[in-house]
Amino acid sequence: MSRAELASLLVVAVALLTMPVFALVARGRPVDVEVARRPRTVLLGTWVRDWLMWLIGPLVRASVAARVPPVAFNVLGALLGMAAGAAYAAGALALGGWLVLLGGAADIFDGRVARARGLVSRAGAFLDSTLDRFAETFTFAGLALYHRDAPWRVLATALALGGSLLVSYTRARGEGLGIECRGGVMQRAERLVLLAVASVLDHTVSALAGWPDGSLLVAAVALIAAGSLGTALWRTAAIVRALEREDSGER
Repeated sequence: MSRAELASLLVVAVALLTMPVFALVARGRPVDVEVARRPRTVLLGTWVRDWLMWLIGPLVRASVAARVPPVAFNVLGALLGMAAGAAYAAGALALGGWLVLLGGAADIFDGRVARARGLVSRAGAFLDSTLDRFAETFTFAGLALYHRDAPWRVLATALALGGSLLVSYTRARGEGLGIECRGGVMQRAERLVLLAVASVLDHTVSALAGWPDGSLLVAAVALIAAGSLGTALWRTAAIVRALEREDSGER
Protein backbone atom coordinates (compact mmCIF):
# COMPACT_ATOMS: atom_id res chain seq x y z
CA MET A 1 0.00 0.00 0.00
CA SER A 2 1.40 3.37 -1.02
CA ARG A 3 1.75 6.33 1.33
CA ALA A 4 -1.02 8.15 -0.52
CA GLU A 5 -3.39 5.21 -0.07
CA LEU A 6 -2.44 4.89 3.57
CA ALA A 7 -3.08 8.59 4.11
CA SER A 8 -6.44 8.27 2.37
CA LEU A 9 -7.51 5.38 4.57
CA LEU A 10 -6.33 7.27 7.66
CA VAL A 11 -8.46 10.29 6.76
CA VAL A 12 -11.48 8.04 6.20
CA ALA A 13 -10.88 6.27 9.52
CA VAL A 14 -10.62 9.56 11.43
CA ALA A 15 -13.84 10.81 9.83
CA LEU A 16 -15.66 7.59 10.75
CA LEU A 17 -14.40 7.83 14.32
CA THR A 18 -16.29 11.10 14.70
CA MET A 19 -19.59 9.25 14.21
CA PRO A 20 -19.83 7.98 17.82
CA VAL A 21 -19.07 11.50 19.04
CA PHE A 22 -21.84 12.87 16.85
CA ALA A 23 -24.23 10.19 18.09
CA LEU A 24 -23.68 11.47 21.64
CA VAL A 25 -23.84 15.21 20.99
CA ALA A 26 -26.79 14.91 18.60
CA ARG A 27 -28.95 12.93 21.02
CA GLY A 28 -32.22 14.73 21.56
CA ARG A 29 -31.51 17.59 19.20
CA PRO A 30 -33.52 18.15 16.00
CA VAL A 31 -32.16 17.10 12.63
CA ASP A 32 -30.52 19.83 10.57
CA VAL A 33 -33.27 21.82 8.84
CA GLU A 34 -31.84 21.42 5.35
CA VAL A 35 -31.28 17.69 5.86
CA ALA A 36 -34.82 17.20 7.15
CA ARG A 37 -36.41 18.70 4.06
CA ARG A 38 -34.55 16.45 1.65
CA PRO A 39 -36.00 13.06 0.71
CA ARG A 40 -34.38 9.96 2.16
CA THR A 41 -32.43 7.67 -0.12
CA VAL A 42 -31.25 4.08 0.07
CA LEU A 43 -27.55 4.94 0.09
CA LEU A 44 -27.42 8.08 2.24
CA GLY A 45 -29.91 8.22 5.09
CA THR A 46 -30.89 11.21 7.18
CA TRP A 47 -28.48 10.33 10.01
CA VAL A 48 -25.44 10.22 7.71
CA ARG A 49 -26.36 13.52 6.09
CA ASP A 50 -26.94 15.09 9.50
CA TRP A 51 -23.53 13.85 10.67
CA LEU A 52 -21.87 15.37 7.62
CA MET A 53 -23.49 18.75 8.23
CA TRP A 54 -22.28 18.63 11.84
CA LEU A 55 -18.78 17.65 10.72
CA ILE A 56 -18.38 20.55 8.30
CA GLY A 57 -20.29 23.00 10.51
CA PRO A 58 -17.20 24.74 11.96
CA LEU A 59 -15.80 25.35 8.47
CA VAL A 60 -19.14 26.71 7.25
CA ARG A 61 -19.31 29.10 10.21
CA ALA A 62 -15.71 30.18 9.59
CA SER A 63 -16.56 30.89 5.95
CA VAL A 64 -19.55 32.98 7.01
CA ALA A 65 -17.43 34.90 9.52
CA ALA A 66 -14.78 35.51 6.85
CA ARG A 67 -17.51 36.75 4.47
CA VAL A 68 -16.47 34.37 1.72
CA PRO A 69 -18.91 34.93 -1.18
CA PRO A 70 -21.01 31.85 -2.07
CA VAL A 71 -20.02 32.18 -5.72
CA ALA A 72 -16.44 31.38 -4.71
CA PHE A 73 -17.58 27.89 -3.72
CA ASN A 74 -19.54 27.53 -6.98
CA VAL A 75 -16.44 28.29 -9.01
CA LEU A 76 -14.24 26.16 -6.76
CA GLY A 77 -16.57 23.18 -7.25
CA ALA A 78 -16.34 23.49 -11.04
CA LEU A 79 -12.54 23.81 -10.90
CA LEU A 80 -12.30 20.74 -8.65
CA GLY A 81 -14.45 18.84 -11.13
CA MET A 82 -12.02 19.79 -13.90
CA ALA A 83 -9.07 18.78 -11.73
CA ALA A 84 -10.74 15.45 -10.92
CA GLY A 85 -11.22 14.77 -14.62
CA ALA A 86 -7.55 15.53 -15.28
CA ALA A 87 -6.51 13.22 -12.43
CA TYR A 88 -8.66 10.38 -13.76
CA ALA A 89 -7.33 10.86 -17.28
CA ALA A 90 -3.79 10.59 -15.88
CA GLY A 91 -4.65 7.40 -13.99
CA ALA A 92 -4.47 9.00 -10.52
CA LEU A 93 -7.69 7.42 -9.28
CA ALA A 94 -7.30 8.10 -5.56
CA LEU A 95 -6.47 11.76 -6.20
CA GLY A 96 -9.48 11.99 -8.51
CA GLY A 97 -11.68 10.57 -5.77
CA TRP A 98 -10.52 13.11 -3.20
CA LEU A 99 -11.03 15.94 -5.67
CA VAL A 100 -14.58 14.69 -6.29
CA LEU A 101 -15.24 14.71 -2.53
CA LEU A 102 -13.83 18.22 -2.16
CA GLY A 103 -15.97 19.39 -5.07
CA GLY A 104 -19.02 17.92 -3.39
CA ALA A 105 -18.12 19.70 -0.16
CA ALA A 106 -17.81 23.00 -2.04
CA ASP A 107 -21.30 22.39 -3.41
CA ILE A 108 -22.63 22.05 0.14
CA PHE A 109 -20.79 25.13 1.36
CA ASP A 110 -22.16 27.49 -1.27
CA GLY A 111 -25.79 26.95 -0.32
CA ARG A 112 -25.26 26.99 3.42
CA VAL A 113 -23.10 30.10 3.31
CA ALA A 114 -25.60 31.85 1.03
CA ARG A 115 -28.48 31.09 3.37
CA ALA A 116 -26.52 32.04 6.49
CA ARG A 117 -25.56 35.40 4.97
CA GLY A 118 -28.98 36.10 3.44
CA LEU A 119 -27.55 36.05 -0.07
CA VAL A 120 -29.91 33.51 -1.64
CA SER A 121 -30.90 34.56 -5.15
CA ARG A 122 -32.24 33.07 -8.37
CA ALA A 123 -28.99 33.93 -10.13
CA GLY A 124 -27.03 32.08 -7.45
CA ALA A 125 -29.30 29.04 -7.68
CA PHE A 126 -28.92 28.94 -11.45
CA LEU A 127 -25.15 29.29 -11.27
CA ASP A 128 -24.91 26.60 -8.60
CA SER A 129 -26.91 24.05 -10.58
CA THR A 130 -25.24 24.83 -13.90
CA LEU A 131 -21.66 24.70 -12.59
CA ASP A 132 -22.46 21.37 -10.92
CA ARG A 133 -23.28 19.98 -14.36
CA PHE A 134 -20.01 21.35 -15.74
CA ALA A 135 -18.12 19.66 -12.89
CA GLU A 136 -19.78 16.30 -13.55
CA THR A 137 -19.12 16.58 -17.28
CA PHE A 138 -15.41 17.24 -16.78
CA THR A 139 -15.13 14.44 -14.21
CA PHE A 140 -16.77 11.78 -16.36
CA ALA A 141 -14.87 12.97 -19.45
CA GLY A 142 -11.64 12.26 -17.56
CA LEU A 143 -12.98 8.82 -16.59
CA ALA A 144 -13.79 8.09 -20.23
CA LEU A 145 -10.20 8.93 -21.16
CA TYR A 146 -8.93 6.64 -18.41
CA HIS A 147 -11.03 3.78 -19.82
CA ARG A 148 -10.33 4.65 -23.46
CA ASP A 149 -8.88 1.20 -24.24
CA ALA A 150 -12.01 -0.63 -23.00
CA PRO A 151 -15.07 0.33 -25.10
CA TRP A 152 -17.65 -1.16 -22.73
CA ARG A 153 -16.14 0.80 -19.84
CA VAL A 154 -16.35 3.98 -21.92
CA LEU A 155 -19.99 3.11 -22.62
CA ALA A 156 -20.67 2.70 -18.89
CA THR A 157 -19.05 6.08 -18.25
CA ALA A 158 -21.10 7.74 -21.00
CA LEU A 159 -24.30 6.26 -19.59
CA ALA A 160 -23.34 7.42 -16.09
CA LEU A 161 -22.80 10.96 -17.36
CA GLY A 162 -25.98 10.93 -19.40
CA GLY A 163 -27.99 9.53 -16.51
CA SER A 164 -26.56 12.11 -14.12
CA LEU A 165 -27.54 14.95 -16.43
CA LEU A 166 -31.00 13.44 -16.97
CA VAL A 167 -31.62 13.25 -13.22
CA SER A 168 -31.00 16.98 -12.98
CA TYR A 169 -32.89 17.78 -16.18
CA THR A 170 -36.07 15.94 -15.16
CA ARG A 171 -36.17 17.79 -11.86
CA ALA A 172 -35.52 21.16 -13.49
CA ARG A 173 -38.07 20.58 -16.27
CA GLY A 174 -40.64 19.39 -13.77
CA GLU A 175 -40.13 22.44 -11.56
CA GLY A 176 -40.48 24.62 -14.66
CA LEU A 177 -43.96 23.10 -15.10
CA GLY A 178 -44.82 23.55 -11.43
CA ILE A 179 -44.08 20.00 -10.25
CA GLU A 180 -41.35 19.36 -7.68
CA CYS A 181 -39.81 15.89 -7.82
CA ARG A 182 -36.57 15.33 -5.92
CA GLY A 183 -36.67 11.62 -5.08
CA GLY A 184 -34.74 8.68 -6.47
CA VAL A 185 -31.94 6.37 -5.41
CA MET A 186 -29.10 8.08 -7.30
CA GLN A 187 -29.13 11.80 -6.65
CA ARG A 188 -25.98 13.92 -6.85
CA ALA A 189 -24.79 13.20 -3.33
CA GLU A 190 -25.03 9.45 -3.87
CA ARG A 191 -23.20 9.69 -7.19
CA LEU A 192 -20.37 11.70 -5.65
CA VAL A 193 -19.94 9.41 -2.67
CA LEU A 194 -19.98 6.20 -4.73
CA LEU A 195 -17.53 7.57 -7.27
CA ALA A 196 -15.18 9.04 -4.67
CA VAL A 197 -15.10 6.01 -2.34
CA ALA A 198 -14.58 3.58 -5.23
CA SER A 199 -11.77 5.76 -6.59
CA VAL A 200 -9.96 6.04 -3.26
CA LEU A 201 -10.23 2.31 -2.48
CA ASP A 202 -9.84 0.98 -6.02
CA HIS A 203 -6.16 0.02 -5.97
CA THR A 204 -6.29 -1.59 -2.52
CA VAL A 205 -9.48 -3.58 -3.14
CA SER A 206 -8.50 -4.56 -6.67
CA ALA A 207 -5.07 -5.76 -5.50
CA LEU A 208 -6.56 -7.82 -2.67
CA ALA A 209 -9.10 -9.39 -5.04
CA GLY A 210 -6.57 -9.98 -7.81
CA TRP A 211 -8.39 -7.68 -10.21
CA PRO A 212 -6.78 -5.17 -12.59
CA ASP A 213 -6.71 -1.55 -11.43
CA GLY A 214 -9.92 0.27 -12.22
CA SER A 215 -12.18 -2.73 -11.57
CA LEU A 216 -13.85 -1.38 -8.44
CA LEU A 217 -14.15 2.04 -10.03
CA VAL A 218 -15.86 0.78 -13.18
CA ALA A 219 -18.28 -1.26 -11.06
CA ALA A 220 -19.21 1.95 -9.24
CA VAL A 221 -19.58 3.79 -12.54
CA ALA A 222 -21.87 1.04 -13.86
CA LEU A 223 -23.95 1.28 -10.68
CA ILE A 224 -24.14 5.06 -11.07
CA ALA A 225 -25.26 4.60 -14.69
CA ALA A 226 -28.02 2.13 -13.76
CA GLY A 227 -29.13 4.08 -10.70
CA SER A 228 -29.16 7.49 -12.35
CA LEU A 229 -30.99 6.29 -15.46
CA GLY A 230 -33.49 4.52 -13.20
CA THR A 231 -33.92 7.66 -11.12
CA ALA A 232 -34.46 9.76 -14.25
CA LEU A 233 -37.09 7.30 -15.52
CA TRP A 234 -38.82 7.26 -12.13
CA ARG A 235 -38.92 11.04 -12.00
CA THR A 236 -40.21 11.19 -15.57
CA ALA A 237 -43.10 8.86 -14.76
CA ALA A 238 -43.87 10.65 -11.48
CA ILE A 239 -43.93 14.08 -13.13
CA VAL A 240 -46.08 12.88 -16.03
CA ARG A 241 -48.61 11.39 -13.60
CA ALA A 242 -48.69 14.61 -11.58
CA LEU A 243 -49.18 16.74 -14.71
CA GLU A 244 -51.93 14.45 -15.97
CA ARG A 245 -53.74 14.76 -12.63
CA GLU A 246 -53.49 18.55 -12.81
CA ASP A 247 -54.66 18.60 -16.43
CA SER A 248 -57.68 16.46 -15.56
CA GLY A 249 -58.56 18.70 -12.62
CA GLU A 250 -57.81 16.11 -9.92
CA ARG A 251 -56.65 17.18 -6.48
